[in-house]
Amino acid sequence: MKIKTQSVAAAGLRRLIGVAGLACMTAPAWAGLGFSEIAMPGAGAAAGPVSVYYPTEAPDQPQRFGRMELRLARDAAPKVGNGRLVLISHGSGGSPWVHADLARRLVEAGFVVAMPEHWADNYKDPSRPGPDSWALRPAEMSRAIDAVAADSRFGPGLRLDKVGAYGGSAGGHTVLSLAGGHWSAAGFLRHCQVHLAEDFQACVGLTTSLTRGVGGDLGVLDGLKLWLARQILAFKFDDARPLSYADPRIAAAVASVPAAADFEMSSLAKPRIPLALVTARRDRWLSPQWHSDAVLRACADRCEWLADLSDGGHGAMLSPLPPGLSGLLGEMLNDPPGFDRAQLDEVDRKITAFMQRHLLD
Repeated sequence: MKIKTQSVAAAGLRRLIGVAGLACMTAPAWAGLGFSEIAMPGAGAAAGPVSVYYPTEAPDQPQRFGRMELRLARDAAPKVGNGRLVLISHGSGGSPWVHADLARRLVEAGFVVAMPEHWADNYKDPSRPGPDSWALRPAEMSRAIDAVAADSRFGPGLRLDKVGAYGGSAGGHTVLSLAGGHWSAAGFLRHCQVHLAEDFQACVGLTTSLTRGVGGDLGVLDGLKLWLARQILAFKFDDARPLSYADPRIAAAVASVPAAADFEMSSLAKPRIPLALVTARRDRWLSPQWHSDAVLRACADRCEWLADLSDGGHGAMLSPLPPGLSGLLGEMLNDPPGFDRAQLDEVDRKITAFMQRHLLD
C-alpha cells in the first residue's frame, strides 16, 4: 500500500523551514555536554533515575558506562540555554547512553534533555517489556518533567508549558500515546493472533525466534513455538480497556520505528500535538507494514515524515550503538550490510529543527 505524502509545494516549504531552523543552530556559548541523574518523584524507592543532558561551560571528559565510552561533563554546573525541555523515552531494555548523540544535538541548540528510566523495561531490569510497561510509560514521562522542574539546577531556567518528546521502538509507543493515540492489551493480542508468524519478534520480543528455511518455510520447531506463543499471549493480554494519556505540557513528539500495531489507528488520524516519524525499511523487530507505516497511513498529511532510512534496521537510531551485540539481540539491532551511520547526524538535526519549530516562541 502506498503511503500518502504531502504535496511537492508543501514538502518544499517544509524543507525551507527546516533549513532556516538548522541555520539558527549557531555555535553554542557552552563548551561541553553536561550530564546528571536526578530522582524520579512519586514512584517509590525502587524507581530508576531521570538522566539529564544539558548545556554547560565545563569541558567534556571521557566517561565509561559499561562497554560504552562517552565524552561529557558529569554533574557540571548548567548553563541556561533556550529555556525548553525535550524528553526521550528509551526502547525495551534501553539505557540513556544510546541516545547521547541526539541529546548532544539538542543540547547544542539550547535544549535540556531528560530521559526517565522506564519501570521493568530497562537495561538493569528488562523483566516486563510490552503492554505491562507501555501502560506506565507516559506517566513516567510526566514525572520526569516534574523531576526536572523540582531540581534547583534546572527548574528555574526552564519554561515547561511546551515540552518535546522523542521515543524509539517501545519509546515510540510512549510518544504515540502522548500524541493522543488509544491502544489496549487486547489490541496487541488481536494483532499477534492474526500476524504472529509475520511479525513474530514484535509479539514475543527476544524470547525466541523462528528458524525459517531457505524458502521462508517454517522450521521443524516453529509450529510448536507459534502454538506456545499464542497460548501465552492469550493468557497475558486479554484486557480490552482502551488506554490513553495526556499531559498538556507536552507540545510536540517524534516517534522513531515505533511499536504501534496495538493502536486504534483512527485515534492517530488527528494527533493532538505536532507529530513526526522516523522509519527504517529493514526493521526486523517491528515490521514497518504494521507499525510505523500504519501510523503514517492513519495520520497522512497531519503528521510529518522526517526521515526514512532505506537501509536501516531496528537499531538504526541508537547512536552510539552499543558494541559487541550478539545473539538474537544483535540480529535485531546491529546494522544491516550497507547502512551508513554518517546519515544519522542529519536525522538528529532534523529532529532538533522540528523541536525548534514547535517549542520555541
